[in-house]
Amino acid sequence: MADLKGKTLFITGASRGIGLAIGKRAAEDGANIVIAAKTAEPHAKLAGTIYTAAEEIEAAGGKALPLVVDVREEDLVEAAMEKAAEAFGGIDILVNNASAISLTGTLQTPMKRYDLMHQINIRGTYLCSQKAIPYLKKAENPHVLNLSPPLNFETHWFSPHVAYSMAKYGMSLCVLGMAEEFKRDGIAFNALWPRTAIATAAMDLIGGGDVQKKCRKVEIMSDAAHIILTKPSREFSGNFCIDDETLGSVGITDLSEYRFEGVSEEELLPDFFV
Repeated sequence: MADLKGKTLFITGASRGIGLAIGKRAAEDGANIVIAAKTAEPHAKLAGTIYTAAEEIEAAGGKALPLVVDVREEDLVEAAMEKAAEAFGGIDILVNNASAISLTGTLQTPMKRYDLMHQINIRGTYLCSQKAIPYLKKAENPHVLNLSPPLNFETHWFSPHVAYSMAKYGMSLCVLGMAEEFKRDGIAFNALWPRTAIATAAMDLIGGGDVQKKCRKVEIMSDAAHIILTKPSREFSGNFCIDDETLGSVGITDLSEYRFEGVSEEELLPDFFV
């Protein structure tokens, strides 16, 4: 099975949650992980900083480069890409994981919150992709992976939270367009989304402490991402992948290890957009 040994992954929002899990899984192969996130000092409600993430990455077997990056700031993103390439000799993979969420209706969404979601989700994904592409063109098996949903344009995925849905689908539209735009360069652009809710700090904030038990563990996303990122980039691009389907494609059908003890498949909370 292919691995990510020696590959350099630039992961946005990697100080915690799914981004960190993807980094740790790659680190097990001996990959270099650029932790591009805003949290340099401990957050009042969210555990983890770029430095604690770096410690976990290195403990897992990889090399870490923690960088303070706000994906809304072009100069910061460009400088971070340069530092990553200088430190590790290039960039092989970009994971656009950074995201903002507000599950509010149109009248309940302040424009400041609307702007935040669109600046981080759509603009941040577009910006990071744009700045990474010159480096990815030089890589042997270049991939961009966006943590965004399949383009399922049904009204019930939009009406409860139009602003958030627009912001997440914008990330997926980047996959749709860039996969074709950079096909000749051999750069793969794919999306990954969970079938069920995933146990992250964000879920705690949205649904309370007990909701985690009805979520799958972050490792299902990191294992699925690993499968995608080790595929030949010229052969696997423009796909909207679901975590359990991706695992099933390589024969992994028993997903019990990704559930918390005492929770059945039927009790798991379905995620949005699937």
